[in-house]
Amino acid sequence: MSSIMTSSTRRSRDHFEPSDSDPQEQRRLRGHLEQIDYTAFVSNREVIPQVLGLGANHTEPAAFQRLAVSAATARARWIAEALRLSEAGYAIGPGEAQKLAGMRAAYEELSEAYEGLRRMVERGYLPYRAAER
Repeated sequence: MSSIMTSSTRRSRDHFEPSDSDPQEQRRLRGHLEQIDYTAFVSNREVIPQVLGLGANHTEPAAFQRLAVSAATARARWIAEALRLSEAGYAIGPGEAQKLAGMRAAYEELSEAYEGLRRMVERGYLPYRAAER
């Protein structure tokens, strides 16, 4: 089973690999699987821009910047809070730990959203227009 490195998370490919030794049957099955993959690609390309409210417009660099700034801000606030709590010199309580966990979750969600948007452009689901210089 092959794997892909995405961000810092390793994900396994779960695509079916035929074990039938008949070359004709393998080609036929691969053709079906390619049709399935293409159907998913076209569906993503049609649905995602509509849900994001882009219509026929392009994803702009500013969208990536806004997500990146939001993720960076959430990360900085999470770490700043952890540093503030550590200044007291004692172990934090359950309420403080829960607050930190929420702040970390906010950072992780924003970071994953950024990566998700990037993957959408990378896979061709979203058209992208770079800023003109």
